[in-house]
Amino acid sequence: MYLPVNTTIPVEIASILLPFRALFTKPVWCHVQTLVMGTILTTGKRTITSVLVVMGLNQEEHFQNYHCVLNRAVWSSLEASRILLMLMVTVFLPSGSVIIGIDDTIERRKGKKIKAKGIYRDPVRSSNSQVVYVYTHASF
Repeated sequence: MYLPVNTTIPVEIASILLPFRALFTKPVWCHVQTLVMGTILTTGKRTITSVLVVMGLNQEEHFQNYHCVLNRAVWSSLEASRILLMLMVTVFLPSGSVIIGIDDTIERRKGKKIKAKGIYRDPVRSSNSQVVYVYTHASF
């Protein structure tokens, strides 16, 4: 695995990260590995800046490249979630049934560019006797 500043990833973590490698270009993949390792090591708020400090990269000249992993780099979070689901099924299936809980909490956002905007049942504020609807977008 290639990482900047002589960072070595333990084999246990590398084996978990390896299936995600195909989602990223080589430069972005280097930053992803650094961010994952830093996130594991960081205590308190896990911001990009905190991660870079823990990894010894707080003086990194191009620190903005690490922020770009989350806001500009082209990769599919849907594909990443599919890979994660398949890893979880592979790990937990031998021990029996896999029970998956789905959070249907409404995410309240406004704006003209929000997709799937409409009126939805709010599962948190609704009860058997009263149904509460909210004007928002679906988070599923």
